[in-house]
Amino acid sequence: MLADNSHHLVAAAHQRHDDAHQRAQEAIRVIAAGGDAVTATGVAARAGVSRAFLYANPDLIEAIQQLRNTSERPGAAPARQRASEASLLRRLEALTQRNKELRTENHDLRRRLEITHGQLRAQDQATR
Repeated sequence: MLADNSHHLVAAAHQRHDDAHQRAQEAIRVIAAGGDAVTATGVAARAGVSRAFLYANPDLIEAIQQLRNTSERPGAAPARQRASEASLLRRLEALTQRNKELRTENHDLRRRLEITHGQLRAQDQATR
């Protein structure tokens, strides 16, 4: 008769779970400290666990949700220093206008380059 060694498998499974849980907690801390948005997908990728693992551990999901809902994340600007919506719209309009100008300039430069290449080709053929 074989010995029942299942307790070793159970212990190993518990250890893997504890290791994954610790990696997930560390990933949450690192992402939050970096000022990035804390999401289940980001935490799972960084910790090397599945999102299902995160959702199976309510404490991890609660920590993620708290950080997502907190407006004052570490490294984030205080509310009074954040740009207003009107300011952001003005910046967006200015950047859109600058983008249009650069596209026009790029188009003009390409056209001039095409003309110059044509002239060089014509000169090259004339000298042959």
